[in-house]
Amino acid sequence: MAGFLTNAFRIKDLRKKLLFTLFVIIIFRILSHVPIPGVDLLALRSLLASNAFLGLLNLFSGGSLENFSIVTLGLNPYINASIIMQLLTMVFPALEALSKEGEFGRQQINQYTRLLTVPLAFVQAYSVYFLLKNQGIISSLSAFNIIVMVLTMTAGTLLLMWIGELLTEYGIGNGISMLIFVGIVSSLPTSFGQTLSTTSSQGYGGIITMVVISIAVIAGVVMVNEGTRNIPIEYARKVRGAFQGGANYLPLKVNQAGVIPIIFAVSLVLLPSIIGRYLLASPNPSVQNIANFLNTNFTSTTFLYNLTYFLLVVGFTYFYTAVQVNPEKIAEDIKKSGGFIPGIRPGKPTAEYLSRVITRITLAGAVFLGLIAILPSIVQNFTSVSTLTVGGTSLLIVVSVVLETIRQMESMMETRNYESFIE
Repeated sequence: MAGFLTNAFRIKDLRKKLLFTLFVIIIFRILSHVPIPGVDLLALRSLLASNAFLGLLNLFSGGSLENFSIVTLGLNPYINASIIMQLLTMVFPALEALSKEGEFGRQQINQYTRLLTVPLAFVQAYSVYFLLKNQGIISSLSAFNIIVMVLTMTAGTLLLMWIGELLTEYGIGNGISMLIFVGIVSSLPTSFGQTLSTTSSQGYGGIITMVVISIAVIAGVVMVNEGTRNIPIEYARKVRGAFQGGANYLPLKVNQAGVIPIIFAVSLVLLPSIIGRYLLASPNPSVQNIANFLNTNFTSTTFLYNLTYFLLVVGFTYFYTAVQVNPEKIAEDIKKSGGFIPGIRPGKPTAEYLSRVITRITLAGAVFLGLIAILPSIVQNFTSVSTLTVGGTSLLIVVSVVLETIRQMESMMETRNYESFIE
């Protein structure tokens, strides 16, 4: 790795991109430590530790939520807007047609995503204020101060969105993913320090076991994330009055959905416990019994919670893959280009074959994502270490960003070498 980075710095254009990326990362970390006044940070961090959903928001904000900084919301509104636009593209024919118009269509959809981010950020900013006020972390504010706080958090999200797009254009990798990656990695030293301090008097057996599990899981994430099922496709092309065959492959990824199913599932699996807290205030004994059942059985350490979480992730994986991958369209494109799958007739039989293959490989990807989602609970049960857990969502993001960045750098270095060879 050291040699790879040394070779990268020798290329002038790549060195500029790396230095710009480093500069943006420093700016992002400074912004995440500029606080908004009027918040009890100790009480806020205690709340984040006990609330899985807020912990996920803190993860995507790069720790800005626990500092209640000007970029408290992080890129969560932009991520939500992107997911909504992806789903709307599949629902509305006009947006679907726009997405097929190449670079122009992509830019228009990105512009719609930016515009949608603004109201989402405003709503989420007020929701954060309302939640923290009910928890006693923020005192009652005047209407003017509330508006200033909400606008500040909204502006922070838009600033991060702009910085991320600059990073995509002038730096290395996808800017939005890189900022999320930096936020996740920046929390690791604190977690390691807490783990070492709590286990120094109890031995390090749990930590060693956890490290071994972490290495095995990272290897599994890389394998599944990069895993594809290559469908052979043959093309017939005319050469001097005769037809000559040519072979190609259609790669179908095992994990088509990425981390989106986990994000959807964690939002739903937390609803029972939230509902249970509200029902506790009811004077009806039957309602209170329901509330006690929900509060007891839907915590992150219970079997029912993890089973529900796992099944939701599997279900959302199939749903999102069905939205993203259309076997009929793929079969039609193959037919139009003069290709066919050996042993399968073009048209409807090809679509049915692709549908069967996608269903089978999606099962493997869905089970994998489900196990990754409940991995923190499994690791805690095996190691009894609660201060340092391998979060499934964060692990997937870290591995994906690292692989994408290295792949982009290698591509730029190979292009540079090829141009030097031509010259």
